Amino acid sequence: MFFSALLVISVAFFAMNMGASGIAPSFASAYGARLISRRMTAVLFAVFLTLGAAAFGSRVVKTLSAGLLPKDLFSFNVALIIIISATASLFIANILKIPQSTSWVTVAATLGAAIYFGKLNWVTTGHMVGMWLVLPAIGFGLTLWAYRVIYPPTQKNLWFYEKVHLWKRQIQVLALVSSCYVAFAIGANNVANAVGPLAGAGLIDPFWGLLIIAPLFGLGGWIINDRTMKTIGKEIVPLGLITSTIVSFITATLLLVASYLGFPQSLVQLNTLSILAVGTLKHEHVLAMREKATQKTLVVWLIAPIISVALSYVLLVLFKV
Repeated sequence: MFFSALLVISVAFFAMNMGASGIAPSFASAYGARLISRRMTAVLFAVFLTLGAAAFGSRVVKTLSAGLLPKDLFSFNVALIIIISATASLFIANILKIPQSTSWVTVAATLGAAIYFGKLNWVTTGHMVGMWLVLPAIGFGLTLWAYRVIYPPTQKNLWFYEKVHLWKRQIQVLALVSSCYVAFAIGANNVANAVGPLAGAGLIDPFWGLLIIAPLFGLGGWIINDRTMKTIGKEIVPLGLITSTIVSFITATLLLVASYLGFPQSLVQLNTLSILAVGTLKHEHVLAMREKATQKTLVVWLIAPIISVALSYVLLVLFKV
């Protein structure tokens, strides 16, 4: 009974922390542009995230529940330790006000278990790591290319800036739509991080698990979203409406591609690399990387998955699962 309650609490806490981390890359752009209030970000985030989870989430659940660790090795205890390990590393990142990849910490915790049992699926892991490297690079390149068309202002793109003043309302609506699109993409991919270990252990049906856990993301986004949104939307690169729309559409589309293929993918890295592409163009290549917020983010990105792997492995050893 105690461990069942602990699992429920751990999953709820994990989902809320994922919501707190995931709401930043979805609505930080609009929030940084002062387009939407903190309360409304949480409402829209929860609604569109749930829709995305229902539409595509089961594909990623399948990978997390059987693609990295054989399903016959998943048990109640293994699922509990994976969730606790991922939650701990994600919570540390949120305390430091750094949006961290929920996919990275969840996969890392699962890899810790796979290493413990000596049953790591190297093929799936290799494909996944390849996606983690390639998709953010594509996002960086696409954003850099798209933003070069409109920045800096020149005689060639002067027509664009004239239209911006005429279409101000339409641009605001488009920016908000793009944020909702990102929330949908998060639901399609990241909700599976909480459901996958439970489905692998046979504790919950994947579809109903997605629908039950998705609203907890919105609750987490409401409680502690302000920290991470300020880091991404204001401290690294202050974003305007045009920029936020470009970043959102590119990153969400890439995340949906990963979801359709069944791979857990980091929206946080996709979004941040796109924002850094804007910063690179605005600040002459390297200035964006010299920002303290950027450096702090990169360090936490490296450390959090290592903590997740190590904690998962150590807990399995200590409890002799």
